[in-house]
Parts: sequence; structure tokens; C-alpha cells
Amino acid sequence: MTGTLLVTGASRGIGAAVARLGAAAGYTVCVNYRSGAAAAEAVVGEIENAGGRARAVQADVGCEEDVERLFATIDAELPPLSGLVNNAGVCGQVSRLEEASTETLRGVLDLNLLGLMWCCQAAVRRMARRYGGRGGAIVNLSSGAASIGSPGEYVWYAASKGAVDSLTLGLAKENAGEGIRVNAVAPGFVRTEIHAASGMPDRLEKVAPTMPIGRAAEPEEIAEAVLWLLSDKASYTTGAVLRVAGGR
Repeated sequence: MTGTLLVTGASRGIGAAVARLGAAAGYTVCVNYRSGAAAAEAVVGEIENAGGRARAVQADVGCEEDVERLFATIDAELPPLSGLVNNAGVCGQVSRLEEASTETLRGVLDLNLLGLMWCCQAAVRRMARRYGGRGGAIVNLSSGAASIGSPGEYVWYAASKGAVDSLTLGLAKENAGEGIRVNAVAPGFVRTEIHAASGMPDRLEKVAPTMPIGRAAEPEEIAEAVLWLLSDKASYTTGAVLRVAGGR
């Protein structure tokens, strides 16, 4: 792989796993993070120690001005953008919908949906042939929640990921002639910190045994699917939502 791969929310979990695999595949990786500079720099250190190239850039992709600054930094300091992985996302605290605050709803939608759209806009302006770009690939992180609905937990999160699926399909068709492939990966239960952050620290232990495959996924297993969709091996794949959910 050549060029820069931007991975949003890459300081931990799936994003960090994607960043490491992307660097191993030959990308220069932009490790984006909102907070947790030390964790982001640790990912960069892992990549560089393995012989790869990476740079950590702080930006809240739920803020349009930060997205503009993030892409401007890539333009000025890194090779041309050739891949985008929209990984950054939040669930909000678990509750029924009628109990959720407006702050929670806006926070989830601003990051999971608007932030993803702003990043897609900026990436297309750099990669599309109509703007003089060389093409590229976008992979959006959806969720198995989009087709389950997550009742009693965070239906607003499920709704945001359902919108990501729709956006992936439309953006893929819109840019098929521009040399840009757009796909999504929909993970199931993954061993990350998102469960504790939403108020369910023991969720994996409770749910994993009920999975057809009998366990939660590791972040690296999701990252492998992402890297395949970014690669030339997926050259005829666009507009797909690849479910990586252990049979659920």
C-alpha cells in the first residue's frame, strides 16, 4: 500500500488494530484521537518500532472545524491520502430511548454520523478523480446493532449505524466512477472499552456465551476485514456492508 491511511479514533480498540495492520501493509498511518494522547503516541511507537510510518494527530471528528484541521495536517505533513477508516464512535450511557438526554443523542449523532460524513466529504475531495485525485478506499465502521436495534440499551446508537449503512451504499454508487470504493464493516461483540464506557462493564461476559461462535471478537479480527476492504484484493467490492459478528 502507498499513501496515507487516516484512521479516526485510532488510539485504542479496533482503530488501533487497524492502524497497526495498515502500517504493516505499507501505509503511512495518521493515528487520529480525540483524547488520550499517550495512548495514541503508544500506537505510533508500536508502528515505528515495527518499521512502519505513523503520525498521531489530535482532532474531535464530531467537530467540523477539527475535521478541516485534521485533513489540512495530512495535506501539509504526510503523503497524499489514499484510504480512510471511519472508526471513531460512541454509544452513550445505556437506557431506554425516552430516558436518554438530548446531550447523549446529539453526542452520538454528531460523532457517529455527522463526523463520519465530514470525513467522507474531505476524503472524496482529495481522492476523487474529478478533483485530480488518484482514487482510494473508504471503510466505515458500522455495527451489528444496526439490524438488531439494541432495545433497552442504546437504540440511538443502532440508528446512527443504520444511517452509516445507508450512507455507505449511496456514497459507493456516487463515487464508483471516481476511483473510490466505499464499504463498511459491521462488527458484533468485540473486546474493547466501549462496553464499560456505556455503563455495562460485564456485558461481554454475559453475552459472549450466547453467541453462535461462543465468544467475543478481538479487535484484530475486525481489523483484518477492514484491511481486506481497503486492499486491491477487494477491487470489485463497493457498497458492501460486511458483517463480522460471530453468527449473530
